[in-house]
Amino acid sequence: MSTLLLWFHPEHEKSRTGRALADAAAALDGVTLVNMAALYPDIRTLDVGVEVARLLAADRLILQFPIHWYLPPPLLLAWQNSVLTRMFYIKPEEEGARIKGMPLLVAATAGNTPEAYSPEGVNLFPLADLLKPLHSTAHRCALAWSDPFLVYRANRLDEAQRAAAAADYAVRIEDWRAA
Repeated sequence: MSTLLLWFHPEHEKSRTGRALADAAAALDGVTLVNMAALYPDIRTLDVGVEVARLLAADRLILQFPIHWYLPPPLLLAWQNSVLTRMFYIKPEEEGARIKGMPLLVAATAGNTPEAYSPEGVNLFPLADLLKPLHSTAHRCALAWSDPFLVYRANRLDEAQRAAAAADYAVRIEDWRAA
């Protein structure tokens, strides 16, 4: 089974935790990592045909990204708007129907603590709640949603903590693929 990991990090060159996670996942058999921000530094150059074909060739999908101001990066939103709109609204029978039931795993990093993402915290909502629009999108597209893999304090982790997060991510992906 092939697993497609689309990594959306606008500052991928500087990302230590995101890079560690992506590298750990890419080291697994059957995982194809695509650094979307490196591939499309200008959001307007997103090649919808290529991205649809990439998605149609996969058995499973991982979307990995940092949370910025409570949202996924703009490139991920553009990917959704372009690729999923084509697949599920313009060509639902030819394309969208072909990925219905595809397992989806979201892996998100955040700069603050879990406590900050709570009703008592500065961010008010749990991080999982901020991902509900993606969950709704998965539901609309009949993708099989899984609980997200979340890393907090991503920009403050030391090398050992980053390595542990990356190892946990690899285990989570293996468990998810085995389920």
